[in-house]
Amino acid sequence: MSAADRDHLKIFAGTSSRDLGKAMCDHLDLPLGQATVSRFADGECIVKLEEDVRGRDCFVVQSTCAPVDENLMELLVYVDCLRRASAKRITAVIPYFGYARQDRKDEGRVPITAKLVANLITTAGVDRVLCMDLHAAQIQGFFDLPVDHLSASPVIAEYFTSRVHDFASDLSDCVVVSPDVGNVKVANTYANILGADLAIIDKRRQSGTKVVVKNLIGDVRGRVVLMFDDMISTAGTICEAARVVMEEGATNVIATATHAVLVGIAMERIRSSPVSKVVITDSIPGGARLQPLADRLVTLSVAKLLGEAIHRIHHDQSVSAMFRGGIGPKR
Repeated sequence: MSAADRDHLKIFAGTSSRDLGKAMCDHLDLPLGQATVSRFADGECIVKLEEDVRGRDCFVVQSTCAPVDENLMELLVYVDCLRRASAKRITAVIPYFGYARQDRKDEGRVPITAKLVANLITTAGVDRVLCMDLHAAQIQGFFDLPVDHLSASPVIAEYFTSRVHDFASDLSDCVVVSPDVGNVKVANTYANILGADLAIIDKRRQSGTKVVVKNLIGDVRGRVVLMFDDMISTAGTICEAARVVMEEGATNVIATATHAVLVGIAMERIRSSPVSKVVITDSIPGGARLQPLADRLVTLSVAKLLGEAIHRIHHDQSVSAMFRGGIGPKR
C-alpha cells in the first residue's frame, strides 16, 4: 500500500471479525483502525473511534454470526459512528450475512427478515456492501446501493488442487456431490474446475432440523466424495448425504462450506458421521467452539481475498475481474 492509501483507507473490525480484520490489514500492509467497542451495564453497545476518519474511505468488517442480534446491532452502531465522524465513504464488509435464509415468504404470516436487515444497514448510512457466499444470491437486490458479492471458491479450489494427494491419488478419483438440488450449479462449477464427475442428492426437508434424503443421481462407487455448500448449520444435510454416498460405495467423504455456522447438535452429528474431513473458512470465528472437530477440521483464510476486494473498491477497480476464468459467486 502507498503512503496515500495508508492515510485515506481505514479498515475497522467489529468484535466478531477482529482476527479476520487484522489478517486483512496484514495482507494490505495497513494498520487496523483503532476503535473501542464496549457495553453499558444494561447491555447497550457503544463504539468510540480512536482516530480521525474525516474524508477517509472506511471499511468495517463484521460477520453477523451468533450472537446474531448483538453483532448486527454492533455493525449498525459502528456505521452510524463512522457517518457522524464524517467518513467520506462507508463500506460494510459482512463475510457472513446472518438472516440470509429468511429471504422469502415460504408460508403465511412470516417475515422476510433478510430484507429488513438490508433496510437497517442502508438506513444506518452504508454506501456499499461487500459480502461473501450469500445463502440466497437474490439478497443483493434487497439493497438499494452497490453490493459486491464474493465467492470463497478460489481459496477452496486452490486447497483441493494443491492438497489432492492427501486424500486421493488424483482429482479424477473424486466425485463432487451436491447435497441438495438447490446447490447443483455451484457443485457443477466445482466439478468442472477440479476435473471431477458430478453426482446429485435429491433431498427432502421435513423440518428446520430434520432432513430426509431420497435419491442419489450419479456414481460414487470406489471414489472420494467432495461435498460443497455455502454453509453448515446443524449438519443434518451433509451427514445424511454422507451416509447415503457411503452406502452407495464411496470410499471417503470430505465436506466443504464457506460458513461454519455449526450450531445445535452439529458437532455430534459430524463426529458420528462418515465425514472424515470438514473444510471451512474463517468467515465466522472458530476458536474453542470448534475444538470438538479439531481432528478433522481444516480452516482456510479468506483474508487475502477480502483484502484484495477492498483494495479494488478503494481504487475504483473491477471486483468481478477477480473471478474471471474461475468460480464466481452463486447467481
